[in-house]
Amino acid sequence: MCRSIKTLYNFEPPATEQEIRAAALQFVRKLSGFSVPSRANEQAFERAVDEVAATAARLIDSLVTTAEPRDRDVEAERAKARAAVRFGRAPALAPDA
Repeated sequence: MCRSIKTLYNFEPPATEQEIRAAALQFVRKLSGFSVPSRANEQAFERAVDEVAATAARLIDSLVTTAEPRDRDVEAERAKARAAVRFGRAPALAPDA
């Protein structure tokens, strides 16, 4: 799975059309192996992005949960904390005493 594709379901405010399209673009890029398709493949690539985005939007709209919507800011902070643990954080330089 592409690391740049984020969970879009059950957030307040809900995922935007642009966020869904960005996730679809990343998915199609991963499947095709193209970050930018050639002119010969451009139409098929764009059609795939449109279809994946439409399918993703239908999926998100049809899912049901009893859980409270997640807060985007809280989730962003959690992701930063996980990244700091995973990749290590450079220790702060101590001031000269």
